Amino acid sequence: MVGFLSKLRDSLSKTRENFTGKIEEVFTGRKRIDEELYEELEEALISSDVGVATSVELVENLRREVKNRRISQPEELAPLLQELITDLLGQEEPLKLALQGPSVILIVGVNGVGKTTTIGKLAYQFRQEGKQVILAAGDTFRAAAIDQLEIWGKRAGIDVIKQREGADPAAVAFDAVQAAKSRGMDVVIVDTAGRLHNKVNLMEELRKVKRVIEREIPEAPHEVLLVLDATTGQNALQQAKLFKEVAGVTGIVLTKLDGTAKGGVVLGIRGEIRIPVKWIGIGEKIEDLRPFNPREFAAELFNRSEEEG
Repeated sequence: MVGFLSKLRDSLSKTRENFTGKIEEVFTGRKRIDEELYEELEEALISSDVGVATSVELVENLRREVKNRRISQPEELAPLLQELITDLLGQEEPLKLALQGPSVILIVGVNGVGKTTTIGKLAYQFRQEGKQVILAAGDTFRAAAIDQLEIWGKRAGIDVIKQREGADPAAVAFDAVQAAKSRGMDVVIVDTAGRLHNKVNLMEELRKVKRVIEREIPEAPHEVLLVLDATTGQNALQQAKLFKEVAGVTGIVLTKLDGTAKGGVVLGIRGEIRIPVKWIGIGEKIEDLRPFNPREFAAELFNRSEEEG
C-alpha cells in the first residue's frame, strides 16, 4: 500500500503542480475572504480542467461552509476545499460482479484512449485474484484491435474469443459468454468499437451487444466501463456525456494520469456526469491499473510536503 501511495503521489505530480499551485496562488497573501477570492478560485478550478459546472458547485459549497463555520482566515480555505473535494468524489465503489456464474464487463470508449491496454491490465488483476477470465474481441471494426487484444491475452495467459474483421460484435459477445458458461469462467471482458463518427450506429451496436449478453445472462452486463484518457482534459468530459447517453455507463476507468497536468478532470466527471471513477491508470506496467480511492486521491492532490522539502 505504501508503494502504491508513493506511485500515486508521483503520478499526480503534474496535476498537483497545475491544480494545487493555482489554488495556492488564489489563497496566498490574502488578508480576508471576499468575493474577488471566490471569483479567482472559480477561474482557477475551471482552468484546471475541473469543468464549469463542478467549479461553480465547489465554490458555492465552499462559500456556504465558510459562512456556516464562521471561517474568516484565507489560510483555512485549502483544507476545507480538500474536504469538499473528497465529499464530491464520494465513496470508493468496487466493481459489481455476479454472485454466481460469469460476470460480464463491457468496455467502451473512443479509439486511442488505452481501451485494449486497460482490458489486458484488468484481466491481469482478476487473474491475480485467482479468477478465470475470458476476453471477447468485440471491436471487429479494426483488425489491429483484435491483434492487440490477442497479444494482451497471451501475455496474461487468457483466451481471446474472436471472429474475422468486420464480423458482428454481438456474435463475438455471444460466443464469449457461451464459452465462459460452458468452461465455468468467472469473468468475461468484452471489447467494443470506439468509433464516434455516427452516434446512432454506435448506439444501435452497443444496444445489440447488451441485448445478446442479457439474453444469455439476465442481469448482465454487470458493468459498462468507459475508458477515458486523462490527458485530453475537457474532451474526456464530453466523451463521458456522450457514452453515458448511448451506453448506460456504470463506471469510469481513467488512464494516463501519470503523464498529465489535467487530472482535475476527475472532479468534473464525478461532479457533472455523476458516474463514479472506479479504476485509474498511473503507469505503463501491467500492475499500474488500480482501483480508485477518492480519499487517497484528494489527499495526494493537496500533498505538497515533498515538493516543498
